[in-house]
Amino acid sequence: MKFKQNITLALAAIGLTATTFVSAQTTLLNASYDVAREFYKDYNTAFVANYKKTTGKDVKIDQSHGGSSAQARAVNDGLDADVVTMNTTTDVDFLASSGIVAKDWAKRFPHNAAPTSSTMLFLTRNGNPKGIKDWNDLVKPDVKVIVVNPKTGGNGRMAYLAAWGYVRKTGGTDAQAAEFVGKLFKNVPVLAKGGRDATTIFLQRNIGDVLITFESEVVSVDREFGAGKVDAIHPSVSIIAENPVAVVERSVAKKGTAELAKAYLTYLYSDEAQEIAAKHGIRPSNPKILAKYSSTFKPIQLFAVSDYFGSLTEAQKVHFNDGGQFDKLYTVK
Repeated sequence: MKFKQNITLALAAIGLTATTFVSAQTTLLNASYDVAREFYKDYNTAFVANYKKTTGKDVKIDQSHGGSSAQARAVNDGLDADVVTMNTTTDVDFLASSGIVAKDWAKRFPHNAAPTSSTMLFLTRNGNPKGIKDWNDLVKPDVKVIVVNPKTGGNGRMAYLAAWGYVRKTGGTDAQAAEFVGKLFKNVPVLAKGGRDATTIFLQRNIGDVLITFESEVVSVDREFGAGKVDAIHPSVSIIAENPVAVVERSVAKKGTAELAKAYLTYLYSDEAQEIAAKHGIRPSNPKILAKYSSTFKPIQLFAVSDYFGSLTEAQKVHFNDGGQFDKLYTVK
């Protein structure tokens, strides 16, 4: 009887230890944009290992992915994310306007709180059967273009602004840019909800001749669908798309995860994280690591949002808010 009692007590102690471990393991939720899921899968593994090594603490990272704007709205509506890692500053500004992230969020981390960036390019079917080389080819009558809805995802907003900026950078006026972008969107058979949805429409539903998407999606497509399914076409001109990050002050105050959230975002600037980003086709902010991967990041004439649109916030008001320029150019089919 005494032996059985000792076994019971030992098992209870083990159970208590396991329960204590689970409760001691902090979980952090990162709300992020669609096409970053593979990058953050690898980054999270590296961060968890480094955090354990440097602090002795165990941590679990959960992810939530979707269109950048949809994710921002979800956080605004109560998604209890500790951090947001977006692909346009307007989505973080939207959360800042409600006090969910700090008003000065862009000053909390280096490079205006953008540890990485990307740009927009084209994916065509293997062999590029339509001979697509630059933005002008996307307005030809026989070319069908797949793109994210600019009103729901940063991927789509950057594609729209890149097309507009192409006209401006090559000497055109805003009126000519509006005409060009209008023609381009007339060639869009269906608007995708987010970056991954756009890839699914293009490759699984086999709709369209060309997909406008982030540079990093090339790596994801090769990994998920196999190399050789698409050709990556680098246009002559494209846009710098910064990937901003911020701590969700509302959540970390409630959950006591402020220190962990800051550490998670700070580590994005480490050499290890910047290398992981480069391997996923995401442009690191570290110039030495960017130069190391020059064969991945082809030379393109890049322009900043501020060159033609003032800021993303101004572009949002003029182009993407209800009744804005996009609504005038595109009629939902």
